[in-house]
Amino acid sequence: MTLVVKIGGSPGATTANIVCEIAKCVAQGERIVVLHGGSDLTNALSERLGHPARMVTSPGGMVSRYTDSETLHIYAMAVAGQINTELVACLQQQGINALGLAGVDGRLLLARRKSIVRSLTPEGRLQILRDDYTGQVERVNDRLLRQLLDAGYTPVIAPLALSREGERLNVDGDRAAAAVAVALQAEALVIMTNVPGLLADPGDDTTLIRNIPAERIADFAEYAQG
Repeated sequence: MTLVVKIGGSPGATTANIVCEIAKCVAQGERIVVLHGGSDLTNALSERLGHPARMVTSPGGMVSRYTDSETLHIYAMAVAGQINTELVACLQQQGINALGLAGVDGRLLLARRKSIVRSLTPEGRLQILRDDYTGQVERVNDRLLRQLLDAGYTPVIAPLALSREGERLNVDGDRAAAAVAVALQAEALVIMTNVPGLLADPGDDTTLIRNIPAERIADFAEYAQG
C-alpha cells in the first residue's frame, strides 16, 4: 500500500506524534512518501534577514506569497534546508530510513512558472506583478520515487520545484502532494494541518465542511485558500 502524507509548515502540524504514526505505518510494510511545507519558518527567516514576507491577494480572494528572487533564496533555506533535514532526522530516530529531497533533485517535480501574478491592492485595484518565482506542478518523476521506495527508503520532499528552464520555483505543498499521489496511484493522500479541515470561513472553526459530494467538488473550490 502506498500513501502520500503532507505535513503542514504551520505551528502544531509537525509533531512527534505524526512522525511516530508514519514510522508505525512504514514498520507495517506500507510505502510512504512525505511532503512538507515551511511557510512559518520562511516568514521568520524573512523578518530576521530584513526582507519581510509579502502576501498578495488574487482577484478570486486567494492569499499567497509573492516570491521574488530574494524570497526564493530564503524559502529554499527554510524548506530544503532546515525543515527537510529536521524531519528526516526525526524519522531516522524512529528507525525509518528517510531520504530528504527537494523537487529540483532528479527533476522530481517539474513545474510551469507563472508569467505574471494578478493581485489586488488594499484599495481593490488590480495590479500585475512580474519576477515571481512560483509555479504549478505539471509532472512528477514517479519512476525515481518508485525506485527509492523499492530500495526501502521513505522519501521526504521539500516543495521546491524545477521549471523547464532550470529555475527553482516555490510550489504549493498541498497541490504538490496531490500531484505525487496521482503519479504514484497512491491508495490515499493524507494532509496533516493545524486546522480541523476545509472551512467555509477560515477564521471560524465551526464552519467546518464535513462532506463534499463528488459531483459538487467544483462548487467548494472557492473555500480552498491555497
